[in-house]
Amino acid sequence: MSDLLKALPKIKNPTQQQAATSQTRPSAMPLTTANEDAGSSSDSSVSTSDSVNTLRPSSTTTSELKDQSQQQPPSPWSEYFASELWLESKTESENALFHVYLTPPADAAKGPLFICHHGAGASGMSFALFAAAVRRAMPGAGVCSLEARDHGSSVVTSAGSDGSSAEEAVDFSIETLVRDALTMIRLLCEKMGWAKLPPSVFVGHSLGGAVATHVAAGGSLGAQLVGFAVLDIVEGSAMEALLHMKTYLASRPSSFATVEAAIEWHTRSRTLRNAHSARASVPSLLVRCGDRWGWKTDLLRTQSYWEGWFSGMSGRFLRGRAAKDLLLAGTDRLDKELMVGQMQGKFQLTVIPEAGHFIQEDVPEKTAHLMIEFFKRNDRSAMVLPPKVSDLIAQGKKV
Repeated sequence: MSDLLKALPKIKNPTQQQAATSQTRPSAMPLTTANEDAGSSSDSSVSTSDSVNTLRPSSTTTSELKDQSQQQPPSPWSEYFASELWLESKTESENALFHVYLTPPADAAKGPLFICHHGAGASGMSFALFAAAVRRAMPGAGVCSLEARDHGSSVVTSAGSDGSSAEEAVDFSIETLVRDALTMIRLLCEKMGWAKLPPSVFVGHSLGGAVATHVAAGGSLGAQLVGFAVLDIVEGSAMEALLHMKTYLASRPSSFATVEAAIEWHTRSRTLRNAHSARASVPSLLVRCGDRWGWKTDLLRTQSYWEGWFSGMSGRFLRGRAAKDLLLAGTDRLDKELMVGQMQGKFQLTVIPEAGHFIQEDVPEKTAHLMIEFFKRNDRSAMVLPPKVSDLIAQGKKV
């Protein structure tokens, strides 16, 4: 899904594309570009009946993980994050071993913690360069990059009657993905010994943006969610892209001879416009298939859930119980609901025309700067309120 939005014009009929280009677009609403200041105007989480979070999984899952890691190319995660964590969760129906990358904030009470969720078909390494850029610009900040089920190294299996793992669980509904994200956040807090989540910004790219809007609209993270940001996805363009999803998936290579070939394809096709980012994130997308490398995530298996991912997203975004930021590579597909909401000042819109669909990978430094400024503008702990009149009178001061 993540690659499709920018590839969409190439998939459409060339005549239709030329005609669409020649049409006069409506004037854009007031907005900021990436080099301008941006401004904007809740307790964890879903619990499981028997959840345990550890740095190392149980013995059964360990063998599965070793088999999986032997089939995947090495990940350069240690260049961008302080640690990788395995968070184990068990319910009556599922056994999950979630995988996240983490650099904790220097002060959990002050934050910020940028919680990142990748798009469909991507992985937690999609935010690798962003994480490094955040730490350079704000050394005390933390970054947590979540990995969805069947993406990266996260493994979710159906639980057998005796509690053992059976076949791989195939449930990619938005409700399940949101529950997974909240579970990872809760288990992360337990692992780190945080009494509560640090002041956070939830940053979601593409499908991850849909997860972020659900979390914000549901108020599951309470006042600790300072704001949420959606990267290059809106309901209208997503629904349009779904019509061409199968065509796009059929048009990309099904496998590669080497990892280097996969990296080269991503940069040559302009799926990723930053070669450094491609080298960081692409290996985590691949799995050994005989003597070749194929895609780890089979997006066709998720087809029945595509529409549900984005249905109602615009309204949910506007209802989100935190400051809102929308980063786009272009404004041509903003739907009516968001256009009206932006003109009413309900959220901040920033356009980064030099980036492709993977904004956080193409321009990580700029994205990091924007997210840091977004947090600073909306951090409630930094607000200095005027003294109460009663306090001034008690101090004998005139009012």
